[in-house]
Amino acid sequence: MMIPLVETSRIAIPKLGLGTWRMTGAEGQAAVESALALGYRHVDTAARYENEDAVGAALAASGLPRDQIFLTSKVWWDSLAPDALRRSLEESLARLATPYLDLFLVHWPAPGMDLPGIVAALHAARDAGLIRRWGVSNFNPGLMRQLEQLGAEPACLQVEYHALLSQRTLLDWCRPRGIALTAYSPLARGKVAEHAVLGEIGARHGAAPLQVALAWLLRQEGVVAIPKAARRQSQQANLDAVRLAAKLTPEDVAAIDGLPKDQRQVQPDFAPDWNG
Repeated sequence: MMIPLVETSRIAIPKLGLGTWRMTGAEGQAAVESALALGYRHVDTAARYENEDAVGAALAASGLPRDQIFLTSKVWWDSLAPDALRRSLEESLARLATPYLDLFLVHWPAPGMDLPGIVAALHAARDAGLIRRWGVSNFNPGLMRQLEQLGAEPACLQVEYHALLSQRTLLDWCRPRGIALTAYSPLARGKVAEHAVLGEIGARHGAAPLQVALAWLLRQEGVVAIPKAARRQSQQANLDAVRLAAKLTPEDVAAIDGLPKDQRQVQPDFAPDWNG
């Protein structure tokens, strides 16, 4: 099936992608190959995942032209000095065996980071043809405002977002500016499967609670989701959620909107103040 695009003034990106965290080695390669065979055309990885070589091997094995795949990678927060950022990018490209990335993200902000220097390094990489677009991950509202004050125009913001965690403030910031919001951990690490409301909605549509939660995200303007799925069955179930998104009724959506929205799953000790 054809996965629809999120298309803004800054980016065009498949609305559903494959997250690859903790998918390494031969098993990781097989998982990416499976997803591409099913019709996925958006793969998300990162230097920190230590699987770029496996992802690159899967892309090569797929036989798909490079321009048919949207590929994202990220630089870790300890490599944000301009020279280190460039080295990290070049090493990612080498492991992925690709001349460019469709999207390159700052994975996490770092205290005291040189934001103007980071933006300049990202623009230099874009001008050199190493990346098509750049963005950030795990930035809070204050950091997004700082980027705008610098005149920077990130194409994407990647954050944890799911039916149990609101990102209303960041969505309201991103949408009018043409910034796509990519939801990582879009199934709340499986927690959404435990909610009776999602189960009831799923029963009406012949779908699993996880599919309902994913469909709720996929129907939203400007939102991309990248669920991790190693098994072919799970990859297909996530694909099927694309169709389900159009079938959710206003009552379904209102019920999901009413679920608790304060259950963050990803909170490392180096995370920023999410309300900052």
